[in-house]
Amino acid sequence: MLHAAQLGAAPSPRALLLSEFAQLIERHAAASGESRQAPLPLTFYRYAAPSGDDCHFTQAALVFGVRGSKTVTVGARTYRYDAEHGLLALLDMPAVGRVDEASPEAPALCVAFAIDLQRVAELVGQRELPPPDERPLDLEISIGSLPFEVLEAVFRLARLLDTPKHIPALAPLLEQEILYRLLMSSQGVRLRHALQADGRMARISKAVEWIRARYDTPFRIDELAAHVNMSSSSLHQHFKDATTLSPLQFQKRLRLVEARRLLVRRGGDVRLVASTVGYDNLSQFHREYKRLFGTPPLQDISRLRTGT
Repeated sequence: MLHAAQLGAAPSPRALLLSEFAQLIERHAAASGESRQAPLPLTFYRYAAPSGDDCHFTQAALVFGVRGSKTVTVGARTYRYDAEHGLLALLDMPAVGRVDEASPEAPALCVAFAIDLQRVAELVGQRELPPPDERPLDLEISIGSLPFEVLEAVFRLARLLDTPKHIPALAPLLEQEILYRLLMSSQGVRLRHALQADGRMARISKAVEWIRARYDTPFRIDELAAHVNMSSSSLHQHFKDATTLSPLQFQKRLRLVEARRLLVRRGGDVRLVASTVGYDNLSQFHREYKRLFGTPPLQDISRLRTGT
């Protein structure tokens, strides 16, 4: 039996849309790397070659591939997003990403749509929404199917970059449509759960913010538990469920990701960087850095700069 392509069948609507989306991204993100598309809540990512481990912090956003895919590791979990699967992140956490296939002729292209949780709350409060299509696992970062309607709505929002005079009038409407369609998708339960001020996720998010503000300073679990109005045991369990890390492991990960960023930006003063992120013991810093990133600090930074 011949496949549709062999019979000369027309490309699917999704394939056509992705082709147009790729052309739009290449127009507005000509250089490799991250390209923020202000005033729209969009960021484009273009990779002309396979990338090494890229350390960054997740934000409340829907991220997906338009061409190619990207693997992201958050805590002990690894996710892969592409044009069929979107990654929904609702916590600000350290992550490591990697693009395995890309070339100058066919760069990998990704999109992040920043989610304003306040706007989601307003949308939910304005009307009684029907239940979403599916109920996902109760995770704060996850991969779910990317409905065509969501992809198409994000494309229409991005297309406003070609006619910027229409952005003030149309962008808010398209953003609301995207949020509505997300609420109705397989990710909808997770997004609605994020709005519960007294819910578990809200408290874990508050704990994450507290640790980030003090990532270079020792703290006690009972101190953090009191801040988020939870028992120490409950905080430890729910925090690990959400992030795959204990609060202290989370702080360590923050320190190491920030240390890597500082080393790339400032150069190779490892002792100063280790001290800046909260390490008193340089040997311990070297051990933990190598355990996370695979090589000692100076060797890792040299590899990142040379792309080897």
